[in-house]
Amino acid sequence: MSQRVLTTESGAPVADNQNSATAGVGGPILLQDQHLLEKLARFNRERIPERVVHAHGSGAYGHFEVTDDVTAHTRAAFLSEVGKKTELFLRFSTVADSLGGADAVRDPRGFAVKFYTEEGNYDLVGNNTPVFFIQDPIKFPDFIHSQKRDPFTGKQEADNVWDFWAHSPEATHQVTWLFGDRGIPASYRHMNGYGSHTYQWTNEAGEAFFVKYHFKTNQGVRSLSAEQAAELAGADPHSHQTDLLQSIERGVTPSWTLYVQIMPAAEAADYRFNPFDLTKVWPHADYPLQRVGRLVLDRNPDNVFAEVEQAAFSPNNFVPGIGPSPDKMLQGRLFAYADAHRYRLGVNHTQLPVNAPKAAPADNYGRDGFMATRNGSRHDRNYEPNSYSGPRQTDAPLSAPLAIHGWTGTHAAPEHAKDDHFFQAGELYRLMSAAEQARLVSNIAGSLSQVSRDDVVEKCLAHFAAADAEYGRRVEEAVHALRAD
Repeated sequence: MSQRVLTTESGAPVADNQNSATAGVGGPILLQDQHLLEKLARFNRERIPERVVHAHGSGAYGHFEVTDDVTAHTRAAFLSEVGKKTELFLRFSTVADSLGGADAVRDPRGFAVKFYTEEGNYDLVGNNTPVFFIQDPIKFPDFIHSQKRDPFTGKQEADNVWDFWAHSPEATHQVTWLFGDRGIPASYRHMNGYGSHTYQWTNEAGEAFFVKYHFKTNQGVRSLSAEQAAELAGADPHSHQTDLLQSIERGVTPSWTLYVQIMPAAEAADYRFNPFDLTKVWPHADYPLQRVGRLVLDRNPDNVFAEVEQAAFSPNNFVPGIGPSPDKMLQGRLFAYADAHRYRLGVNHTQLPVNAPKAAPADNYGRDGFMATRNGSRHDRNYEPNSYSGPRQTDAPLSAPLAIHGWTGTHAAPEHAKDDHFFQAGELYRLMSAAEQARLVSNIAGSLSQVSRDDVVEKCLAHFAAADAEYGRRVEEAVHALRAD
C-alpha cells in the first residue's frame, strides 16, 4: 500500500508538520505559514454548542425486527409485516448534566431512536421513565434552569431543585421514580426505554388509536445504589459509555422488546386519567402491553463526534401511519427539538450522514444555507407548484386529524375523573417492596435535607403525604432526623 500524503484543506501537500515557518532559525513565526494558521483556526472551531439538555450521551447502530402483526392499528411501512427489519440509531443520555458529566448519577436517561424507514426517518424520542416532571412546555425552561448549574455557585443546588418541585406538585410521580431503585441504571443496557408521550397510530382504514411505547430490556433491569454510583462515577466517569462500547465490540449485542399500549381514540375523552398528561401512566390493567418487535444494537459508531454528538432527533419526524397527540409536552417538543438542532448544527443538519434518510430519498425545495450539500442543478426549480418534474404532495395525511373545539387562550389541561398530582405517585409507592420503599425514603431524605428553606421542605413533604400518608410520614421523619444532626 502506498504511503498517504498529508495535505492542507485545499489538497496541497504538507512539507513539514512538525515545525512552523520562522524568520530565520529561532526567529518569530511568519504570517505566511498557511498550514499553521489553518490548523490553529480549525482547532479553535472544532467544538459546537452542546445540547442544553441531554448533552452527555452515547449511541450505537442496530436494527428493529417486527415480531407481531400490528397492521390493524398502523399503516407505517416499517411495521407492515412480521420479520421486517429496519436500520436504526439509538442515543442514550443523561438529562441535566453537561457534556463532561459522569454516567453513574441520579438523573433520567434519554432513550432516542432514529428508524431509517423506507418512508423517511421516524424519530421516537423518550426516556427511561414512562412519566416526566411537568405537564406543560411553558414550564420547561424554568424546570431545566432549576436542575442545571446555579449561576452563582456553578453547580447543581438542592435549594433550586427542590424549590421548583415544591411549586410543581405534578412532579411528585416522577420524583418518586427518580429517587426509587431505578433512578441510577447500572448501565444503558440494563434499563428500559419509554416513548413517555402519547402518540397516534392510524391504520389503512383511517381509524385512529393512541399509543404509548415501552422498550423492555432483555438484559434485565439492573440499578445502582447511591453509594455504588458514587464509587463508580469516581473510578470511571464514562462507565456507561465504556460498558456499551465494549459489550458491542465483544459481540454481546444488547436488545430490547418493544411493546405498546393501544387506546382507541374514542375512549380518550372519558378515560379516568388524562391520557395526554406526561405526568401520568396508563395502568396496564386498563391497556395491556402488546408486543411489537425486537430492537438490537450491534455496531458502534466509528466517530463519536460525527455520529453521537451530531445526531439530531426531532419528535416531529413522523412517517405515514404515526402522528402526534394533544399531549402538550409533545406539542412543545415538536418545535423545540428541531429548533435546537438548527441552532447547534445549522439548517442543513438533516444532510449529515447520521441524520440523513438511508432507505428513502429526501426530495424537496429546501436550498442553500450553511453547509448545504443538496442544492439541485440547472434543471431543478426551487419553488412549488411548478410546471416541471419537481416533487409533488401526496394528498395523503400521515395521521388522522385531531378534533379541535373551544376558545383560544391559556388553559390548564382538562381534568379527568381520577386526575390529580398525587394518586399515581402513591400507587407507585404502594407497588414497591418494603426494601424498595426504605431506599426511596432514604434517597429523597438525603437530598431534601440539604435544602436551606423550611417552607420549601414543608411543601415537598406535603406532596409525598398527599400521595400516601405513610410515604409522607416516613420521608418527614427521615428528613427531620438528618436536619437535626
